[in-house]
Amino acid sequence: MRNYLQPGDSLALPIPYAGGVTAGQGVLVGALFGVAAMDGAQNALVECQTKGVFDLTKEPALAITAGARVFWDNTNRRITTTATGNFQIGIATTAALAADATVRVVLLRVPASGA
Repeated sequence: MRNYLQPGDSLALPIPYAGGVTAGQGVLVGALFGVAAMDGAQNALVECQTKGVFDLTKEPALAITAGARVFWDNTNRRITTTATGNFQIGIATTAALAADATVRVVLLRVPASGA
């Protein structure tokens, strides 16, 4: 097919955050979410994985059950289970204790509950 460009497993995204990102951090640009493959300064184009399973920083003192829908808190740049004001990015693949710093997430755009 002539207009096929790539599988979309990763995309070059402009880093929207003052101070940039380090490899492994989440990046939200509009409705696109990915995990930075390398460090990058604000406004730099950085290759970001848009599919896969990643250990991502979560909200402190929050326990997350395996199978829970998880959301990106773009203000604090971390995973939460609070839907309001946040962007759904996937599902927790393993449970995370309140004391854990990260949670394992599969990146999936899943429909709203009951859809």
